Amino acid sequence: MFHSETGVFKTSYAADMALYPLPVARYAVIALAIVFLFIVPLVFSPYLMTLMNLVLIAVVGAIGLDILVGYTGQISIGHGAFMSVGAYTAANLIVRTGLPFWLAIPAGGAMAALIGIVIGIPSLRIKGIYLAVATLAAQFVIEWMINHITWISGGIEASIQVPPPSIFGFKLVTAYRLYFFLLFFAALAIVATLNWMRSRIGRAFIAIRDQDIAAEIIGINIFKYKLYAFAISSFYAGVTGVLYTYYYGIANYEQFGIDVSINYLAMILIGGLGSILGAIFGATFITILPEAARQFLTHYGGMIMSQDAVTNVVPNLQLVLFGGLIIFFLVAEPEGLNRLWRSIRNYFRVWPFSY
Repeated sequence: MFHSETGVFKTSYAADMALYPLPVARYAVIALAIVFLFIVPLVFSPYLMTLMNLVLIAVVGAIGLDILVGYTGQISIGHGAFMSVGAYTAANLIVRTGLPFWLAIPAGGAMAALIGIVIGIPSLRIKGIYLAVATLAAQFVIEWMINHITWISGGIEASIQVPPPSIFGFKLVTAYRLYFFLLFFAALAIVATLNWMRSRIGRAFIAIRDQDIAAEIIGINIFKYKLYAFAISSFYAGVTGVLYTYYYGIANYEQFGIDVSINYLAMILIGGLGSILGAIFGATFITILPEAARQFLTHYGGMIMSQDAVTNVVPNLQLVLFGGLIIFFLVAEPEGLNRLWRSIRNYFRVWPFSY
């Protein structure tokens, strides 16, 4: 069997609560580690490595937003704002104090978490679309503050250039060097969240999402855990903002606008809410799809129109194709790509039988 539990016996609570209880799951993780550590850097071109780096950064941010929206049921349209908080916090510390990356990254995440707690306070009294509007307001307020307060944004064009991260004097300036740097943080986010969601806090998040009144009746402090969710999600967003800053070499508020918040919301919706694997699928899909659409239209658009027309309409057609594919996937599989993966996996669990 592809994913058989037959013959797997557990004799302790530790074995029952293991992160990967089945041998095939552990083998799959080891195989994926080998692929990402050794095969991808050898096979991928610099262009593909650039896309892979963007996917790894997006994975961290998507997992953070999924903790808030997918696992806790709190809607947020201000994820990009928390990214900008982390980005500018780290950029100022790096430029003004020479802080190394291993301190700048958690510092950016911590400041974003602090702001997230403040933004999450209204969640005690409002939820649903009203909470979404509150986070949307936070998006615009934070953007305005960064753009107009000089000592935060650095003045002209609200941009702060940062040097590349370095490890023991070894500067990470190429796509291949940055790949291992970003892979570490993506893997850390995945493993940390997998364990977090199996803890008391994670179970409280899920209880609040499923039925907050029942969760409060059984003794869960709703307000405290909602603030926890905002803090953790914002911390991930802040770290994502710092990673973007290191990757591009600059912190700029235009990198974290409302369109970024919507993109990350689309990632977890398409990938599947309440699923870490779904967040990974969604981050990969949304990151690669626009570039794939651009490449397709650039190479094959000339078959039906002139080259000048292709140059003029490709950006608009790219957006149309991007939006159309998102709608198609949501209609074809409302529960996201993770549900599609589970259906495939369940098929092979009983193959060659039909039950």
